[in-house]
Amino acid sequence: MANIQKIEDLLTDPLSHKGYGIVRVKISGEIRPTLQIMIERLDGEALIVDDCAIASYTTSALLDVENLMNSAYVLEISSPGLDRPLVKIADYKKFVGSDVTIKTAQALNNRKNFSGKLESAAETAITIKLDAPSATEEALVEIEYVNIRSANLKSTI
Repeated sequence: MANIQKIEDLLTDPLSHKGYGIVRVKISGEIRPTLQIMIERLDGEALIVDDCAIASYTTSALLDVENLMNSAYVLEISSPGLDRPLVKIADYKKFVGSDVTIKTAQALNNRKNFSGKLESAAETAITIKLDAPSATEEALVEIEYVNIRSANLKSTI
């Protein structure tokens, strides 16, 4: 399987020069793997099909030259969508004040699923204000990044 970090490192600067930031790089499937690269526009505008085409052309050319995929693969360039994943610490910092859903690897206060407003994002942990805390739990919960299995913005639609 190809090294996801090497792929992201290869693509970050060239895509940035074209006005795109990488949200997430993911590889799925074994026989003919799918390389999914989720991008966003650095100017904050909505991503359109032409943006995905530009990023796809750039990505394909670089991956062909560097040969980082070990076999034939399917390239998928996409928008993060309304329920954008939060992957990097910078993502959490960027979206402080937003509604999020968090799934943890280890239970905190006997639960692994949290929903609420992202109150803060420090270097090692985030704090969220729960939408509906139970009678026995605090409204604010601190979750360390190492315990976050997945995190997404909550869709407002």
